[in-house]
Amino acid sequence: MSTQLGGQPIIILREGTERRRGNEARSNNIMAAKAVAAAVRTTLGPKGMDKMLVNGGNITITNDGVTILKEMDIEHPAAKMLVEVAKTQDDEVGDGTTTAAVLTGELLERAEELLEQDVHPTVICTGYRMAAEKSIEILADITHTITENDDAALLNIAKTAMTGKGAEGSKDKLADIVVGAIRSIVEEEDGKKIVDINNIKTEKKVGRSVEDSELIKGIVLDKNKAHHHMPDKVKDAKIALITRPIEFSKMELEAEIKISTPGELSNYLDQEEQIVQDIVDRIVASGANVVLCQLGIEDIAQHFLAKAGILAVERVEKKDIEKVAMAVGATLITSVDDFDASYIGSAGLVETRGHGEDKMLYITECSNPKAVSILIHGGTEHVVDGTERALEDALRAVGVAIEDEKLVAGAGSPEVELALRLNEYASTLKGREQLAVTKFAQALEIIPKTLAENAGLDSIDMLVELRSQHERGQKDSGLNVFTGEAENMWDNGVIEPLRVKTQAISSATEAAIMILRIDDVLAATGGTGDGGACGGGSCGGMGGMGGMGGMPPGMMM
Repeated sequence: MSTQLGGQPIIILREGTERRRGNEARSNNIMAAKAVAAAVRTTLGPKGMDKMLVNGGNITITNDGVTILKEMDIEHPAAKMLVEVAKTQDDEVGDGTTTAAVLTGELLERAEELLEQDVHPTVICTGYRMAAEKSIEILADITHTITENDDAALLNIAKTAMTGKGAEGSKDKLADIVVGAIRSIVEEEDGKKIVDINNIKTEKKVGRSVEDSELIKGIVLDKNKAHHHMPDKVKDAKIALITRPIEFSKMELEAEIKISTPGELSNYLDQEEQIVQDIVDRIVASGANVVLCQLGIEDIAQHFLAKAGILAVERVEKKDIEKVAMAVGATLITSVDDFDASYIGSAGLVETRGHGEDKMLYITECSNPKAVSILIHGGTEHVVDGTERALEDALRAVGVAIEDEKLVAGAGSPEVELALRLNEYASTLKGREQLAVTKFAQALEIIPKTLAENAGLDSIDMLVELRSQHERGQKDSGLNVFTGEAENMWDNGVIEPLRVKTQAISSATEAAIMILRIDDVLAATGGTGDGGACGGGSCGGMGGMGGMGGMPPGMMM
């Protein structure tokens, strides 16, 4: 790239740098984002289809928006923004990731129509911001308030989040598990309810059916006892959680020990054994009869622990040992030289269950566990993985509902109401922003339209019927994809947390505005070894978007 100064060309960018400006850069970015949105659009709703993602020998079958976008080998920089939108949605509320991505793509498509009419991108961005702010206000008018004790609403939220995913066949059982798990970990700070999903441990086990999945009011670890002579079951367990290895401390400085007789060797080994024995004696003295160690337990220490009737488990992951601490009320022991009975936690029962080497450790009957486990069963590994993803969405959705206590009806109901009210709002505006607000309203209708298309229904007829009912004041009217009718979805139990909608609208609007404001793309090629800004190729067309990892070129999107 060069510029002229007094007839003399001035080189300001390295040779080989590719530059796209103005409408060309903008339309290229919009096209890439729309392609990503189109890729996940068919997965939306209860009748959405699944995607098979192949990466080498790994196969993932899912219709979870964020999982699809994470697994796809997307290289185009603008398209990556949609992946970030889905990730943000997943982090904040867990559900609605496909909605957020599809809405971003539609906002850009509608903006493109205005760009073709010579409406300036800044005007469109201003109008989109106004529409997003107004949407948040309108949503506040159509929310329903619940409490933590509203069983029916919480169960319906969990079922809605799981509908259309692989676990749908067992959603009644799984919804009970989800609500029970969330209620166990709710904490209150400054009068506000806080739900930390990280306090729920999910453990997967291939075998049996999804219906056999269970909630454990305690912790399940995919671990076996360290020594075969240790007990398999301990009642009234007193649990010590040790983050250091249980072993003879090796000398850290270089030292030379001279042993000249067999007797001296025997004394040295006896001394080493005695040090380990002292460590075990301190554990016994604290009253502990179960030991979980984050690191290793030396063979001689295992022998002494087994002899003392203590059930010990070694190499427990840090995150798991922290969950156990919350479940049993224990304090992590960082030094085996200095701890007492106050560090010890308690549980009604600790036992190993299973056959042969395929055993798991169950810590149950905890008095008031602040961390719990969900044991997921399924016929195949893919079923178990799919169930886990569905549960994660449901757990986050129920957690958000308890924190905010605000819900809206689902099935496209809020989007139709927003579109109707935004069109009314647009008529009160005088500038060109009115056009952008109108396009924003049209973009929102992509959600009910897609739900209808994925269910094999006529999207135009469904949209007309939904608009008609909302104009008559039926704010909760949405599309029942199973009957093909517009119905009151709140009464049908299809409900979602308000935050799912507000976050999707906010994230989609911000991403669309960011892409619209770009009028210059500088793509460095070569020299860096990483393919530059556009993955080693031109940013033109869809050349900068890779296919799914491990898929042949002919399968590229």
